[in-house]
Amino acid sequence: MKVNVAVIGASGYSGLELVRLLSSHPKIKITALTSEKFARQPYEQVFPSLFPFSGIILEPLNPEKIAKKADFIFTALPHKEAMEVIPFFISAGKKVVDLSADFRFKDCSVYEQWYQKHTAASLLKRSVYGLTEINRAQIKKAALVANPGCYPTSVLIPLYPLIKEGLISSQHIIIDAKSGVSGAGRSLNISSLFCEASESFKAYNVTKHRHQPEIEEQLSIYAKQLVQVTFVPHLVPMNRGILSTIYVTLRRDSPVQFIINTVNQYYGKEQFIRIFPEGILPQTGWVRGSNYCDVGLTKAHGNRLIIISTIDNLVKGAAGQAVQNMNLMLGFKENIALEQKPLYP
Repeated sequence: MKVNVAVIGASGYSGLELVRLLSSHPKIKITALTSEKFARQPYEQVFPSLFPFSGIILEPLNPEKIAKKADFIFTALPHKEAMEVIPFFISAGKKVVDLSADFRFKDCSVYEQWYQKHTAASLLKRSVYGLTEINRAQIKKAALVANPGCYPTSVLIPLYPLIKEGLISSQHIIIDAKSGVSGAGRSLNISSLFCEASESFKAYNVTKHRHQPEIEEQLSIYAKQLVQVTFVPHLVPMNRGILSTIYVTLRRDSPVQFIINTVNQYYGKEQFIRIFPEGILPQTGWVRGSNYCDVGLTKAHGNRLIIISTIDNLVKGAAGQAVQNMNLMLGFKENIALEQKPLYP
């Protein structure tokens, strides 16, 4: 028996990537796709790249109708819109992976400071932060998983073992991160237009990016104390990919190989996290189209450690991790539909 699955918000980049990945999943059946902009159009007409498709017609979001068609729901909606429909799906006994920010925070006041008033705060205690390799045990038992943001995924994966093992100071963490234009979404935005983004490179939302408090809350949980970071995101004129350069201070002068060995104790058996040998630093092209997170480490003067982390923002940073979480929640093998190798060059 296949599990019936719906994708809410199937016409955005993350929604399209979800449909692409799910289309090759042998244990699920896509039974509903929603889009307000393209409602009542065949999905393959909106996205001919997936031709021939199953003949599914995009429909406007009606939670009652979707709940009758699907047992598992992906919500690829903007923040605020997700919290308006997810409580209904949970009350109807459905399992949900939410790709918005609405259920990522345990501290509701932090969410409301950076976003808006939360109208489903009672579900925050039930939601599990969906960083798969770190919260696997909780995800398996969850009904609601909050898929992490793309930047936080690239940052938290390499920092988690270093903080847990006490190898680095939790203070003065600097994150210099770059993202492709698809990270801004598919909606019309002047800053994302070709003539605005091409042939240019810029920092944006400096000190104001909403992924900063998400990173800080998770790091504070790992460190068991308040952690604040300097986070500066940049827009790079490429379609997809994130490269995060992270600067941290070692508590003691340790060889790079010792640090790599420590990180490998956490991730050495993980299929989708690749820790590179000393001397090799990852590039975005090496993960393009895949569910990998690549990590390289090197040292600067003194006890300064430099971490390079790369992901495809639409796969490991969004849809791929969402499918990985779904597989866990439904008791499937974690790597089903996610074994695509990177598209390089």
